[in-house]
Amino acid sequence: MASSVSSPLPFAIKRREPEFIRPANPTPREVKQLSDIDDQEGLRFHVSVIMFYPNNPIMKEKDPVKVIKEALGKALVYYYPFAGRLIEGDNRKLMVECTGKGVLFIEADADTTLENLGDAILPMCPYLEELLYDVPGSGGILDSPLILIQVTRLRCGGFIFSMRANHTMCDAPGMIQFLNAIGNMAQGLPRPSLLPIWQRELLNARNPPRITHMHYEYEEVINTNIQGTLMAMVKNNLVHPSFFFGPKEIRALRNKLPTSLGDCTTFEVLAACVWRCRTIAFAVDPDEVVRLSCFINMRGKRGFGVPSGYYGNAFACPSSITKAGMLCTNPLEYAISLLKKAKMEMSIEYVKSVADLMVIKGRPSFKQPGNYFVSDLRRAGFEEIDFGWGKPVYGGGAKAIFNMSFCGQFRNSKGEEVNVIPICLPPSVMARFEQELSRMTKEEKPVGNIKSML
Repeated sequence: MASSVSSPLPFAIKRREPEFIRPANPTPREVKQLSDIDDQEGLRFHVSVIMFYPNNPIMKEKDPVKVIKEALGKALVYYYPFAGRLIEGDNRKLMVECTGKGVLFIEADADTTLENLGDAILPMCPYLEELLYDVPGSGGILDSPLILIQVTRLRCGGFIFSMRANHTMCDAPGMIQFLNAIGNMAQGLPRPSLLPIWQRELLNARNPPRITHMHYEYEEVINTNIQGTLMAMVKNNLVHPSFFFGPKEIRALRNKLPTSLGDCTTFEVLAACVWRCRTIAFAVDPDEVVRLSCFINMRGKRGFGVPSGYYGNAFACPSSITKAGMLCTNPLEYAISLLKKAKMEMSIEYVKSVADLMVIKGRPSFKQPGNYFVSDLRRAGFEEIDFGWGKPVYGGGAKAIFNMSFCGQFRNSKGEEVNVIPICLPPSVMARFEQELSRMTKEEKPVGNIKSML
């Protein structure tokens, strides 16, 4: 169920000097404000994705580095803010200065094959630091490149595409939209099939701003008798295996749920299970408040008014909240019911209240510790990105961080769709987590029939 690779690099990688790829044609020189959802403190970091492409004999005469580099320059004509740099104004307001300086690009060759990489293509890829090289001085938020891309050719004719992006500029759907634009250009289209829309003012605070909801993902909760056990996580002393949930594990979890709970999505079941097992593993004080925050996309939802082509951050993450003792001693359906209740909070008024909170309270970060974040990337679209070589054998998030995980998906050798969740924990906590998760996913007689809403 768990997979972790920690061996040293077993193959050689040769990288050329990083270069800047600029828009292929002249673009506007202007300053554009980010939205009040974009520039919150909790999104001021870089997020990484990775895609592994097998050899395609039809593309034998094509060089993926050359094709993608050229397509990137063409795509940046439409997505020219990505070629700029962030600056900060009054009240910590972020703006992108569209300078056309470009995005960082690295060309590389690896003396290995896709087959030899085996399970290392799945998160968390143990060779990520080599496949997405952190160019010194490139990882800042202000006045730094907004995107870093590395394309690594493989000996077998396949290649690896890795990208790091400043999260304040886009979320996962926005990143996929940009990647699809590169794919469109790589395959000879004259322009992206979906044209980008900026319009970040759509998700700005109201005037005057007013907080109308309780936002547990940002707010402090006053507790008593708290020992702060979740503070014990040391960020530089973590193990980070991935956990796989196939049909057998999903069935085992669903069999534990009563019919009275109603319909449950697979993501709800998995997120609640991991949250509960993680909290038990930390041996948290029963009176300590813990939270689960799941990112909910606004796109395509009635009443939110997010136009097709919008590539900024268009989500909120209402938190489930409870005391650790309640979470750990109650059965799985308790955690799922909390998650369902939090999801019901999602509305346009809730999102506007988040934007207003950012302005009123100086763009605070998400509250930590005791707040665990999970995003559902299973159908985000990374697995569909095509630069002309076809779809990747794996495409999605590259890594988890200490309090954030994601749920991805891939097809195993049996043809089954398997969910994968990478997790970061201290070694002793991870051992307890694995024990509890093993117990939870052991098949038992079903409690009732729960419908799946994938």
